Amino acid sequence: MAATAEPGGAGMQRRGPWLRAAGVAAVVVAADQIAKAAVRSSIAQGEERRFLPGVQLVNTRNHGVAFGLDVGGAAGVTVLIGLALLVLLVYFARHLREPLIWLPTGMLVGGAVGNVLDRLRAGSVTDFVKLPLGWPAFNLADVSITLGILALYLVVDRGKARDPGGPSPR
Repeated sequence: MAATAEPGGAGMQRRGPWLRAAGVAAVVVAADQIAKAAVRSSIAQGEERRFLPGVQLVNTRNHGVAFGLDVGGAAGVTVLIGLALLVLLVYFARHLREPLIWLPTGMLVGGAVGNVLDRLRAGSVTDFVKLPLGWPAFNLADVSITLGILALYLVVDRGKARDPGGPSPR
């Protein structure tokens, strides 16, 4: 008689974090792309509009990576993003049992994909939030990446605090 997997068994324990990370990534990509499309259709490129005290909505293009940093043109940006995502996904695959690891992974993947879609569509990323004091304009994908890095640090640090001896041998 063939063995059947029971609901919630080992397969689901491995798939669950992947599905949750994919869900977070999908929400981030959708929100980012909707916001960017709304900005492109309602604010002329280079125009600024007051949104909240100290916050402007703008329509600007970024050809570099986060906050306008240039890493060698489109090829350099693509390689950097690809390598970062590869490292992240390998880490994620090796730490699936870590509580909440799916959340920062989904945020980081979603943010990266949101910006890559812009690069593929237009050769640059639409940025639209401008803060005071010369802070570079950014978008929801950038926010997701920034918060994802912070969340990843907190999840990894929490894991180290729970297991001060380090990872168990596999």
